[in-house]
Amino acid sequence: MKHEWKKHEKNIYLPGLRPVLVTVPQQNFFMISGKGNPNDEEFSEKVAVLYSMAYAVRMMPKQGYTPDGYFEYTVYPLEGIWDLTEEGRKSSAINKDELIYTIMIRQPEFVTQDVVEKALESVRRKKPHPLLDEVSFGVMEDGLSVQMMHIGSYDDETRSLEQMKNFIKENNLEITTLAHREIYITDARKTEVSKLKTVLRYRVHYK
Repeated sequence: MKHEWKKHEKNIYLPGLRPVLVTVPQQNFFMISGKGNPNDEEFSEKVAVLYSMAYAVRMMPKQGYTPDGYFEYTVYPLEGIWDLTEEGRKSSAINKDELIYTIMIRQPEFVTQDVVEKALESVRRKKPHPLLDEVSFGVMEDGLSVQMMHIGSYDDETRSLEQMKNFIKENNLEITTLAHREIYITDARKTEVSKLKTVLRYRVHYK
């Protein structure tokens, strides 16, 4: 049976419109980091190279190699961890040029370093890209977190983040790091701004 994250991992990827507490397990990711405005060309290129790697793994059996433990699955959504530079934190309004980010696409449990090397080899051969060498593979565990679904423009996320901060305060929790995670459930290139769905998440601990 095909593993579809929208069906099988709803608690992580499809929270409601109010903040909830969730425990996010350890996950594998392809990642690439950067600084600056996400509307710039460089950001789009980084997204493209991540997807090249993600699809290289997904299509491996069709290319004649099936990793141990492979199963059919839907490619996971793009995610990002967002923070600001020291300079950016001083400003009352968000200056997008001062954003620091790591964007990523989750990989299934069967993906090992060996599978990563094969994916790299395949992408270098078919879709060579100067940013390929910046892609890393690693494990992350958000653990105890507060998250909610934000509907609408990315520029309007402050409203939802404030709601989450109030929930965190009311439930005797503290934010572990000011950097927050975003999971892009919809494709910004194909979705009307008012209908964009983004999971927002803060890592937390009890006071």
